[in-house]
Amino acid sequence: MRAILCRTYGDYHDISVEDVPAPSGDLAPDMVMVDIAAAGLGFANVLSIAGTHQNSPPVPFIPGTEAAGTIRAVADNITRLIPGQRVVASMSYGAFAETVVAHADNVFPIPDELDFAAATNFPTIYATAYASLVWQARMQPGETLLVHGAGGGSGLAAVDVGKAMGAEVIATAGDSAKLDAAKSLGADHLINYREGSFREAVLDLTKGRGADVIFDPVGGEVFGQSLRCIAPEGRIFPIGFAGGTIPQIPANILLVKNISVHGIYWGYYGGWAKQPRTAETITRVRDAMAALSAMVAKADGQAAGKLNPLVHGCYDLSDFATALDVITERRAIGKVVLTTRDILA
Repeated sequence: MRAILCRTYGDYHDISVEDVPAPSGDLAPDMVMVDIAAAGLGFANVLSIAGTHQNSPPVPFIPGTEAAGTIRAVADNITRLIPGQRVVASMSYGAFAETVVAHADNVFPIPDELDFAAATNFPTIYATAYASLVWQARMQPGETLLVHGAGGGSGLAAVDVGKAMGAEVIATAGDSAKLDAAKSLGADHLINYREGSFREAVLDLTKGRGADVIFDPVGGEVFGQSLRCIAPEGRIFPIGFAGGTIPQIPANILLVKNISVHGIYWGYYGGWAKQPRTAETITRVRDAMAALSAMVAKADGQAAGKLNPLVHGCYDLSDFATALDVITERRAIGKVVLTTRDILA
């Protein structure tokens, strides 16, 4: 089968598609074989190939943690999943290939309305948005959600999930094309942070109160300004540090505004972290994926579901480096996807 094979840590431009042995033989208990149609790309792939990610596997390895495709086979003890089923799967590595064997606890059915390319949003970024806004923020309809980096995959997922939950969404980004993407997912207010302080704009939009929930994949000074336009008893989520600087949190602001800061690392829930998951966590993740799928599916009388995950573009496995360039150069608006077949269904 074709696969991207990382033989030594380094620059992702130095690795390419190779022919490698496909998975074969009887499946071990709890395992599922999936024929991959699409795999999601992210900046974490750059780090794992460089050997600097906290979960970089030993070389040689096939990168990739998010896949969508069709089940080819399941282990004898699996009853929840069946061959031929359309699914998404998450894994520590191995998604940039034509076939993968994944643990059944990390494989989830998807509705017919969700094509494989769009489905690659689900195993990580939509799951992170869901865990942030539903599990930890317990966001209520009518609350104000401020989303930074709203043109990237993580930010767009938060806009999409937030609107599905009934929030009033304020989206910030650095150019009009990215803000247009946020608007297409229902963002109520758009702020180009290159044109002025988003802090003042958020306070004006909320009549001085500030945002109830803030989703921040940028970090740095953006996080600092966010602390100054958050509502009393607000909740802020540092999702990542695309801005390049990890902020230090002034405890005095937490104290005087009664706000809370929540960390979210999906790997802890998704099975990538070193800590073993409990049966309760596995069930919780399964329920979250089912809830996200239900928000995609069309209800009776609806023209579309509540969620509309965006795809920036699809690239063949052989165009792996070009696809990652889109991410490292910050040109992506939505999910960048690798494909193993011409038609995604």
